[in-house]
Amino acid sequence: MQNFDVVVVGTGPAGGQCARILAKKGWKVLLVEQHETFLANNFSSAASPIEILSDYDIPSHCVGSYWNNLAILSTNVSRHWESSESLGVVFDFAKLREYLAAQVKDNGSEVWMGCRYFKHYQQGDRTTVFLQLKKQNETISVSTKILVDATGFARAVMYPSKKERPSFLKGTGIEYLLRVDGETYQKYSQTLVFFLGYYWSPQGYSWIFPMDDNQLKVGSAIYNEPHKILKKIAPLKDYTKQIIEIYIQPKNYEVLDIHGSIIEYSKELDDRYYQNNLIAIGDTVSTVNSLGGEGIRHGFRGAEIACQSINAYLKNEIDSFASYQKQMKEVFERDWKQCDRIRKKVYLEYSDRKIDLGVAYLKYLSINDLIDILFYYKFDKFSKGLLKYIYLKLELFLKKISQIVTHKKK
Repeated sequence: MQNFDVVVVGTGPAGGQCARILAKKGWKVLLVEQHETFLANNFSSAASPIEILSDYDIPSHCVGSYWNNLAILSTNVSRHWESSESLGVVFDFAKLREYLAAQVKDNGSEVWMGCRYFKHYQQGDRTTVFLQLKKQNETISVSTKILVDATGFARAVMYPSKKERPSFLKGTGIEYLLRVDGETYQKYSQTLVFFLGYYWSPQGYSWIFPMDDNQLKVGSAIYNEPHKILKKIAPLKDYTKQIIEIYIQPKNYEVLDIHGSIIEYSKELDDRYYQNNLIAIGDTVSTVNSLGGEGIRHGFRGAEIACQSINAYLKNEIDSFASYQKQMKEVFERDWKQCDRIRKKVYLEYSDRKIDLGVAYLKYLSINDLIDILFYYKFDKFSKGLLKYIYLKLELFLKKISQIVTHKKK
């Protein structure tokens, strides 16, 4: 039986980053991935602000495209912002995960592909982990000091029995990867487009993200909760097709892939963060943002926090991961609860007219204000647009009154 300091189950951004950090520190790490290639579950839309590259030391070859511009559309309103410089990236998710895994191996640790987690049990201060090798159709076991659950919404390690799982908010997404004609691609090659409202994306949001090689990602996501006003919506794929056929209207296109995924998110962040020498990271502890679905940056951030505790645990400086849970709550809880309150109002309670008005207010914000709202959750910036909107409406109203009074005097 092989012995490791840490076994990480799941090669998503959180799992890969966690394994990379620990391998660089000299610990013997095993990173486990159930699929045989990183292309097998290349699902993430992966749009992030530009700072992610320097913040987490990510090379440019992991980038599918850079974006300069933003567009937000509701049923009856559209707003666009442009910049002369790159503001963010859309990752090639497979290349990003492959890079993180390569870093693990380059630092003397191991990555096992086509290897599914089966079960584990603890004996003293070590844990035996059972893994199923798909190709060989056999089960092997390894021993580790720490086991990391980075399986995302599956939470396969932390909750071996579904009966143990608490209630989660569930969301469903579908995404089409298209190759379009060159003229169509140029319209979207540097722009993130988001859709809200009953026509484009009731009960959730939709998007167009550019990739390289004339490719576009077009997707829609909904939350599986009842809407306050709408009683029924169409199948999710219908809204994605509508964006392709009615909004994009490509001269010609090829569907390269259609994939879907779900999220399960704890609205109160009451996930199980650790249990003895088992620790959970990434979407396993709801680091995905429920408002916009962004998860890569937050998975990286959570992995860094986890690695501080894992490193201290391996050095016998701490004997539990309670400090990890506390720090995660300090970093995420306030913003995530606020985002979830807004998510519920916008996606599940607002009328279509109210969504239109919200998008209309955005006209008075700069693109940097939008970045702060969309990616850094500085929602006070939205009130700035609202106040400008009210001020201009009041100014027009007073001007009209003045004209009426002047006319009467004449």
